[in-house]
Amino acid sequence: MNVPIEGKPHYILNATCDSRLGTVAAVSGFLASRQCYITDMHQFDDVLSGRFFVRVTFYGDPARTPTLERLREEFLEVANKEEMEWAIFDGEKKPRVLIMVSKFDHCLVDLLYRNRTGELRMDISAVVSNHPDLKQLVESQGIAYIHLPVTPETKAQQEERLMEIVAETNSDLVVLARYMQVLSDSLCRRLRGRAMNIHHSFLPGFKGAKPYHQAHERGVKLTGATAHYVTADLDEGPIIEQFVERVDHTFTPEKLAAAGRDSECRALATAVRFHIEHRVFLNGSRTVVFR
Repeated sequence: MNVPIEGKPHYILNATCDSRLGTVAAVSGFLASRQCYITDMHQFDDVLSGRFFVRVTFYGDPARTPTLERLREEFLEVANKEEMEWAIFDGEKKPRVLIMVSKFDHCLVDLLYRNRTGELRMDISAVVSNHPDLKQLVESQGIAYIHLPVTPETKAQQEERLMEIVAETNSDLVVLARYMQVLSDSLCRRLRGRAMNIHHSFLPGFKGAKPYHQAHERGVKLTGATAHYVTADLDEGPIIEQFVERVDHTFTPEKLAAAGRDSECRALATAVRFHIEHRVFLNGSRTVVFR
């Protein structure tokens, strides 16, 4: 987690471009010329894709560093020259996160707790569910609970309503915390890079109902969970985080499921943290994650 310097503006710069000589010098030189002090810098050159990735955290001198808006305007010269995809974020601003859930509550409860304790620095804008079961739990914490029941006949209409809610709540990220509905290809494209999902790590092996019972029948020795961005390819989006736990013959299907729930919570919370701290870059069908 980035620790801000008291009284000093704290920023995060993310950029990616084709690999070329001098990009690091261009970025660091720009910041130095604006009286910005770099506190952390991660970079990666992917020789397979020919892409360069950099994440820089820095703070400015309130008396001499330009405002965030001015920094963005002035960085355009560097970005255009390097042909970058880039962003400069306010490190003090909490991203707004919309959570989607069905009936399983373990990931939701875990995210609520980590947010309440400050481990996850985010504002939960709302919780959306296709069932009413968790309404009391969510509203007891002062968070809006929006019930959007989904049927084959209403799916398209409810997805449009979901996008309206994302816009109305100014949500930066949508987290599917065991939301047991398949999103349409159109919705997945509209939420590209800002919606993530969690599932057990057995896929594509044990699909459908009772995957842990299927895993038990096959005598698996590893269980875990995968958090990934949502794409039109079901459960095959770019992976952000994975957790794995070794199991053995003593594990019943129920114990396997319990271990899976724990892994799901850990993987999802870690993936959310990486995203809201602007540590994740899309790299084709993969990700670059600066931990």
